[in-house]
Amino acid sequence: MNKKKTSFLNFRKNWPLHLMLLPGIILVIIFKYVPLGGITIAFKDFYPRKGIFGSPWVGLDNFEYMFLLPDTMRIMWNTLKIALLKILINFPVPILIAILLNEIKSKWFKKSVQTIIYLPYFISWVILAGMILDIFSLEGIINQVLGMIGMDPVFFMGDNKPFLGMLIGTDVWKNFGYGTVIYLAAITGIDESLYESARIDGAGRLKQTLYITIPSIAPIVMLMMILNLGNVLNAGFEQIFTLYSPRVYESADIIDTFVYRISLVDANYALGTAVGLLKSVVSFLLIVTSYKLANKYSDYTIF
Repeated sequence: MNKKKTSFLNFRKNWPLHLMLLPGIILVIIFKYVPLGGITIAFKDFYPRKGIFGSPWVGLDNFEYMFLLPDTMRIMWNTLKIALLKILINFPVPILIAILLNEIKSKWFKKSVQTIIYLPYFISWVILAGMILDIFSLEGIINQVLGMIGMDPVFFMGDNKPFLGMLIGTDVWKNFGYGTVIYLAAITGIDESLYESARIDGAGRLKQTLYITIPSIAPIVMLMMILNLGNVLNAGFEQIFTLYSPRVYESADIIDTFVYRISLVDANYALGTAVGLLKSVVSFLLIVTSYKLANKYSDYTIF
């Protein structure tokens, strides 16, 4: 039986399952593929009253103008800096916490800690921003504690250096619980006989972690690394947009917030689309490159 006939028979057998996928496929086409036609705005001198097809073509003029803007390089650097710092700090923290939680024998305590650290992941940045603004304001809890120990108040929300640190710290606090659950699930799936053999050979908990736990979860670590590399240019629009102000544009203004201001505030839709398209192309190349490297050097594939 040839391959085409086998596929056809499989489709006939499972057609109800394929039918269940149809609504999701239609939604993806409508909201993901149809809007791709708007990319042409990046190559036009777009006027809303003329529409996409009525606006004149300008080729790469929008991209040239983008690189001539004085803030472009600073915004690119801010995006890379913030995204890389988030990845570098966010990456080891959940692995470490998962390994530590795995050593806890009390099940109720472990479950309680998991719930507590996982909870912030489900809270939107809009809600968290209000809490963070209250905590880190000049009259907030942090500055009150600093005042009690004789230190001057820190303007976290209006000074570039402390704002950057607060940005990275709050992002780690919000997201590390999600990674912890993933790595903890991977650790739970490790064959217990490996630990028993190691104990018989005289290996302590540290050596068991170094030579069994970490190598066993390496495929999951690699997968998460690949996914994170694809987000190098995603520095976190929701977080920064809800927390920043013109005072900290120098250190916190990123590509996404720049596109928002250019497109929706200044109504320069063509330039905003050009910047967004450039970011998407670079992100796509990063994902493909990281996938190829993972496949070449670790023999690990996603699909």
